[in-house]
Amino acid sequence: MYFLKFISDDVTSSQLTFQKQSKTRQLVFGGLFASLAAVLQAAGDLLPGVGYFISPFATAPILICAMLSFPLGVMSYILTNLLLLILQPSELMVFPFTTGLLGLSVGAAFHFFKMRLTIILTGTMVLTLGVNSLLYVFHFPVLGPIVSNSFSFYISGGIFLFSFLYNWILVDVGLFCFRRLKKTKAW
Repeated sequence: MYFLKFISDDVTSSQLTFQKQSKTRQLVFGGLFASLAAVLQAAGDLLPGVGYFISPFATAPILICAMLSFPLGVMSYILTNLLLLILQPSELMVFPFTTGLLGLSVGAAFHFFKMRLTIILTGTMVLTLGVNSLLYVFHFPVLGPIVSNSFSFYISGGIFLFSFLYNWILVDVGLFCFRRLKKTKAW
């Protein structure tokens, strides 16, 4: 079955190859990807309309950094938050709990798990908890004014289903991009 397949050893071999690079090269790679994530996340406010379709791609740079090296992923996550503080402070409520945390958690899941389903479910749980905490703990209308601040199992179930589909696509796109970057020998 598709979900029970093990992820190939491409990720492990790339991690070993990346660890052999100099620390300076690793930091530059992380900084470039953090700036890319900040620009993609800020696109939602900078480009009204079309920017909302661009901003979910901010997960990919953090994911790739965390797939290569978890400490580099954490550094990129923190650096992206600092860049968003300068570029678009209004995104500082959304990125740390949804997009950035999702990339970091799925990247960490690639280190700990090898089965596709466990990686997808890890990201699903983190994204669901992040969106629910924004909605029900901080009362931040991350889904717009349609969703109320009172807890609802239907809304939480819908968030879980959306998170599962989003993570499924994210894991497959992440693996595709990772294989393409490996072929170009970007690291």
